[in-house]
Amino acid sequence: MLPVSTVDYHAAGEPFRIVTSVEIPGASVPERRVFAQTSPTVDAVRQLLVNEPRGHADMYGGFVVPANDDDAHFGVLFWHKDGYSTACGHGTIALGTWAVESGLVPASPDGVTDVVIDVPSGRVVARVTCTGGAVSGVAFRNVPSYVAGLGLAVSTSRGDVVADLSFGGAFYASVPASSVGLSVTPACYADLIAVGREIKWALDTQAVHPVDPRLNGVYGTIFYDDLGSSDSGPHQRNVAIFADGEVDRSPCGSGTSARLALLYDEGRLADGQVLRHESIVGTTFLGRVVEVVDGGVITEVEGAAYRTGTATFTLDPRDPLGTGFTLR
Repeated sequence: MLPVSTVDYHAAGEPFRIVTSVEIPGASVPERRVFAQTSPTVDAVRQLLVNEPRGHADMYGGFVVPANDDDAHFGVLFWHKDGYSTACGHGTIALGTWAVESGLVPASPDGVTDVVIDVPSGRVVARVTCTGGAVSGVAFRNVPSYVAGLGLAVSTSRGDVVADLSFGGAFYASVPASSVGLSVTPACYADLIAVGREIKWALDTQAVHPVDPRLNGVYGTIFYDDLGSSDSGPHQRNVAIFADGEVDRSPCGSGTSARLALLYDEGRLADGQVLRHESIVGTTFLGRVVEVVDGGVITEVEGAAYRTGTATFTLDPRDPLGTGFTLR
């Protein structure tokens, strides 16, 4: 394996490792995702970058690839320890920041620049705000988000619960943390992972995309604590247990979109109001509904990303661990 160079960011505490040097065949981003999933050569790079000792069980990143057409700046394949996801909000915030900071997308030193990105679930826009020549924030507009199912009964090791299913580029099951006797705090970390896995797999076959079967399946379980509402909108703390037991340190960008669809449907989020969405580590995204469309709502999720470093990773052919291991 050739050396692999990366640029690393975090958005609200969740890592995002950017790779631009891997060529992946395909006529579109969804096709490239399918190729990556089935290519031992490409997937070996993902494993090298997410597995220990170079990564960890909650590592996240993406391969930057060509856009579907000339109307977008680039495409991306999102990945984690278990494979390739269909959407990633915190990654979109990181990519928008990287695109401007690297000069890939020219930006005014003061103002908003749209970075258009093709992801497996569709086309998203990272609206990057610069102040005094530096990126000061990113608000990304997602593909349409919608409610997919309400009041779904699930039996878990902590009792029977009721989940709501919604789509924000990926399908999420939303459950009040209190309904399983937990709260969204680091002290409940291991228990949240365990029951989050149970709920995800119990509802997995009920998440069916109306157009693209490649988007089927529950990506994660969102546990939330309701912290009340004010005139500006609701305030909640959440944690997304995604893939197979990974924990999002951020408030989860695509998960925030999924929550916005539910809150808007419930009447908890009025036009012009903002969801203050906290993470399990205390970081925050702000979410709003900006448009109602056929089949759902267009959401905007606002946060910030920061560069954490660069690296060149290698694989010594004598290394008995190969592309590494995952310890959960």
